[in-house]
Amino acid sequence: MAISYTGSACELREVVLRDKPTSMLNYSAKGTVPVLVLPNRVVDESLDVMLWALNRNDPDGWLNVNRAEADDLIRQSDEEFKPILDRYKYHERYPEQTKLDYRQAAEPYLTALNLRLAKQPWLMGARLSIVDVAVMPFIRQFAHVDKPWFEQSTHTYLTAWLNGFLRSELFRSVMGKYGKWQPGGEIVLFPDGTRGESF
Repeated sequence: MAISYTGSACELREVVLRDKPTSMLNYSAKGTVPVLVLPNRVVDESLDVMLWALNRNDPDGWLNVNRAEADDLIRQSDEEFKPILDRYKYHERYPEQTKLDYRQAAEPYLTALNLRLAKQPWLMGARLSIVDVAVMPFIRQFAHVDKPWFEQSTHTYLTAWLNGFLRSELFRSVMGKYGKWQPGGEIVLFPDGTRGESF
């Protein structure tokens, strides 16, 4: 979403993670996506890809927020919520606790976001920011584990915020399905700017 929003151009290479192309692993041995290959460096963390794009062009001021507060919210999402999400989503791999236990472990985080959104339309205030776009994919994944429960939960403001994202033109414009990239195969291009390759 950040790359599309900023109008940055890149070659988009859709990969299947159980069959990672050697060229991707040559750039980043981590074997995770995204991997943004630039002429002078490789960026292989989602937040860093977002910052690279936004530092090039940020027409609506996604970065015009209290950066310490924004960094803390994103850190909580990455370091505290994501491990719970993984256990909830793949609860059969983590039999130490039940799916319900993992969902309950996420409640304080979800409640905190819901309370923020009860007071303002976006996580950092009146406008969409980098925090919303960084946090939303995790909340989307969490919601889809048990969508009926999430939709009927007490997190009504968080649910409305997520549903607004899912209906947005920006989100829908980047959610197209692409075939698996093959060396020499078709490459999808974002329509302008500096060349890069994105796995």
